[in-house]
Amino acid sequence: MIVLAIDTAGVDCAVAVYDGAAGRVLGSVSETIGRGHAERLIAMIDEALDKAGLTLSEIERVAVTVGPGSFTGIRVGVAAARGLALALGIECVGVSTLSVLGNLPALKSSSKSSRTVLAAMNAHREEIYAQTFENGEPSDEPHVLALDDFLAQATRDTVTVVGSAMALLADRAAQTEPDHFPIEIVAALGAKAKAQGKPKPLYLRGPDAKPQTGFAVSRA
Repeated sequence: MIVLAIDTAGVDCAVAVYDGAAGRVLGSVSETIGRGHAERLIAMIDEALDKAGLTLSEIERVAVTVGPGSFTGIRVGVAAARGLALALGIECVGVSTLSVLGNLPALKSSSKSSRTVLAAMNAHREEIYAQTFENGEPSDEPHVLALDDFLAQATRDTVTVVGSAMALLADRAAQTEPDHFPIEIVAALGAKAKAQGKPKPLYLRGPDAKPQTGFAVSRA
């Protein structure tokens, strides 16, 4: 299966073309841009296809990061992925950013570990986006942890922490770096994911910007 993987859930804008049967990336492009994913994404898809030596019509599945992450970035990626899948008549699957982080240790080591992996992203306001994994498989659902609860869980001897929240173990007030979600992991997870209908953004918390109430102007 040839998979087109897309990540716009964080500060990166990344695309990969992945051969699921061979288990390898055929072509990829990734840039840390912060904002402006919508303006860059389509050109990056073309670049990744060119590197892979394939055309869009040869793509058999689209995989996209669904969050948690950037509210606007997630919407850009999910909308683009769903639109491409609809136009091509192929499957579209979602990949959570926490599952990408949860599979990082397996990418870096060829041997299995008995340690629990705690994927943890700094959600700020003393909250953490978290999920636990055993050998790359989720042990629970993505959820929000209070910072104190995260610190208590993360300091257990059998737990390996990955993600931006790891810096908070040394200093709970630390300024953490943005999370990055390697596109090769997004692609690999997308290739083996079960299709479950149209992917939707995974928001564990509402947007920071909310419409004001009580200031509506009445219409004539």
